[in-house]
Amino acid sequence: MYLADDHFRKAGVRDRSQVIFATPQKAIFSVDKYRRTLEKVVQRKGIEPMFRHNLIELRPDAKEAVFENVDTHEHVTVAYDMVHVTPPMGPPDVVSKSGLANEGGWVEVDKHSLQSGRFPNVFAIGDCAGLPTSKTGAAIRKQAPVLVEHLLAAMRGTTATASYNGYSSCPVVTGYGKMMLAEFDYNQQPAESFPFDQSKERYSMWLLKTQLLPRLYWYGMLRGRL
Repeated sequence: MYLADDHFRKAGVRDRSQVIFATPQKAIFSVDKYRRTLEKVVQRKGIEPMFRHNLIELRPDAKEAVFENVDTHEHVTVAYDMVHVTPPMGPPDVVSKSGLANEGGWVEVDKHSLQSGRFPNVFAIGDCAGLPTSKTGAAIRKQAPVLVEHLLAAMRGTTATASYNGYSSCPVVTGYGKMMLAEFDYNQQPAESFPFDQSKERYSMWLLKTQLLPRLYWYGMLRGRL
């Protein structure tokens, strides 16, 4: 959305474009420190938020999107020329229909030890784990060492002390050359890695996203080096 806004401006069509951000959530971001920054970005860019509205239908022939107000259940139809949609996501049937699943269909595990309470020899990390945090690669990177310590302890018959605090990270690109790096824990409190205010839009964070993180991901994380 933010990059589209920038592109429309560079193409000279932003004054003829209406950019709408619709979400069933109450705010543009769940962590207050970063929410305040993004609210200013949205205001600066002239983006129109539609909070508490869930997309329930697309009518591509008519180019209409139908939203439902999650509080009043009222339906709102919005015309569009271009729409970018995050589809509904959930666990695969092999998990949700098994004895491992919690009420939401995810693998039920302790949110700190990542160990199942019903099956002591079962652990879970990543997208299918029933953890109350954002499902990101950064979260898995912090979960993996905790998992390893508990697995080794289980095999040795000892007790592990490693604990996952819900850390997750969202690199939020707010425009070409601008990014805010949100890092937070289970309590929706910032858990930042750098000695400066990461809620500010920075060119240095844009370089981190475009130049450094891809290398860390492909050559570090996926190969088990980080």
